[in-house]
Amino acid sequence: MTRPSYEDFVGQVSAAKGPFRPIMKKPTALTEEEKRVIKALLAEGLRNQDILTLINYERKATINFGRIAGVKKNLTISPASPEEVAFFRRKKRSFDPITGLNIYGDERLIRAREAMVLAVTIFNSGNYKFKTEVFAVLANIAWTYLLHEFYQRKGIAPLNADGTTFALSHMLTRSDCPLSRGIKQNLSALKTIRDEVEHKMLGRSDVKWLSLFQACCLNFDKTLVAWFGAQLTLQQELGAALQFSKLELEQMAQVSAYDVPPNITAVDALLKKDMTDEELDDLEYQFRVVYTFDSASKGKAHIQFLSPDSAEGKSVQNVLQKFKIADELYRYKPGDVVKIVKKATAKSFTMSDHTLAWQKHKVRPPKETKAPDKTNRDYCIYHPAHRDYTYNDKWIALLIGEFRAVSDAIITSTAEQGVIDQALTTDDEMG
Repeated sequence: MTRPSYEDFVGQVSAAKGPFRPIMKKPTALTEEEKRVIKALLAEGLRNQDILTLINYERKATINFGRIAGVKKNLTISPASPEEVAFFRRKKRSFDPITGLNIYGDERLIRAREAMVLAVTIFNSGNYKFKTEVFAVLANIAWTYLLHEFYQRKGIAPLNADGTTFALSHMLTRSDCPLSRGIKQNLSALKTIRDEVEHKMLGRSDVKWLSLFQACCLNFDKTLVAWFGAQLTLQQELGAALQFSKLELEQMAQVSAYDVPPNITAVDALLKKDMTDEELDDLEYQFRVVYTFDSASKGKAHIQFLSPDSAEGKSVQNVLQKFKIADELYRYKPGDVVKIVKKATAKSFTMSDHTLAWQKHKVRPPKETKAPDKTNRDYCIYHPAHRDYTYNDKWIALLIGEFRAVSDAIITSTAEQGVIDQALTTDDEMG
């Protein structure tokens, strides 16, 4: 089948409105190949309805009997050879019943999909250790084929002057590249990882860059569907990965934090060099999931995956973005807390009292814990750099409230802050 030209497509590249979406105008006119095949089939004595059925199979726009009659009357059309007719029939039998792709006309898209499926399959398999390297290489190939098809359908042959095809890095820098900034940065990061593969080992890097790889997969499927149709989605190609152990979030966090060799940390720093917080937070650059544990009946999921576009997702996202851990929010060391509470209440309050208080409210773990960062962040955080804890205004207000009479136990946040500020001012004046 003849590939439709650029004139057969209507699309628009707009960063504001999303990626290029080619909309193909249905070609009602017969191609030269179809005309010659029809001529040959008529000469064989095949019935018009049988010819019509063959020509219309998986055709974007079906034709009617008038087209066949027109070919029959046109004496300038030469019939196709038996070999050409046989090849035409073979192409008609080569359409995938689910995706509609044809190996003879959609080879790039087939290869792009298979490269990404293979990348994910190997990465998810428990039999291989060579995961990061293989994923980076195969994902690069998948995106290269996908963009080649985009440019080919746009009427731009993806060829350099020396006959080689466009490299992915070149296409990402073109002014007419239809991909978003987040996707470009994600693919640039994968290219860096792929290039590092050629020069050094990247052992135990799978966990470190899992978010990059997951974003790459989601970006690929989203782009594939947006450009070439929902029937090409890869969501049905792979099932959920089964595990031989239960999901331990704390263990995963520890592995991610500590089981990373120095060379991987160095590459990771290179990937994030010169990137802003906004770019690092882009879900198209790296994918993140918020896990929430719920009480659930048997048969219901105990982990919720919240879409960032959903109401719940936006709520969680707002909380995570608004209340970022910072030294200015947790500015009080234990000694500062003791002084402020003592000044504000005019009662004896010692370090021992403070210890009993955080033990009572389970604000932080005991000293001998293996997980010192497991604090109640409503009141306290742990600083791994200097291995100590600091507290916020809310914690001081809680302690002050408990030291007052029952009638004064509930106080407004404005009054709480006023007491704290006054105590701090008095403390500063006294030296």
